[in-house]
Amino acid sequence: MIDQKKIRAVGVSFLITASVFISCDLQNKNYPSSTEDILNADIEFSDMSKQVGMKKAFLEYIDNEGVLLRPDSRPVTGADAIDYLSLLNDTSYTLTWRPSRAEISRSEDLGFTYGVYTLTFPDTTFKGTYINVWKKESTGEWKLLLNSNNPGIK
Repeated sequence: MIDQKKIRAVGVSFLITASVFISCDLQNKNYPSSTEDILNADIEFSDMSKQVGMKKAFLEYIDNEGVLLRPDSRPVTGADAIDYLSLLNDTSYTLTWRPSRAEISRSEDLGFTYGVYTLTFPDTTFKGTYINVWKKESTGEWKLLLNSNNPGIK
């Protein structure tokens, strides 16, 4: 039996990711400082997660219209994403990640990072992959527009 919710979630994830890739100039390397800025934003986001917890880090970095794509769930968007994050108890684990790559659009106001995350509990560690889609604010600050992850790498 086909699970329509999973198909819909995968479809939404694919469409958002595809639109980011299409809007980004993947061959153009003329914006090294901007690419470095988005990489730094992702690294600082992870560092904050390690220092003060995943919940506080996500609440600090997520855009008001941000989207969280989670397994077995519909996309969690905007105020619902903020409410979802606010209710999390992250005291029993640490979540960190490191970007493998970043790209930005020609307009330098939209981009993405992706890489490997590590979820550490006192007795177990899990790894997986993630993608963060970023939007540059008028202040120059990068805000998290979309976060999705895929568990299970060795």
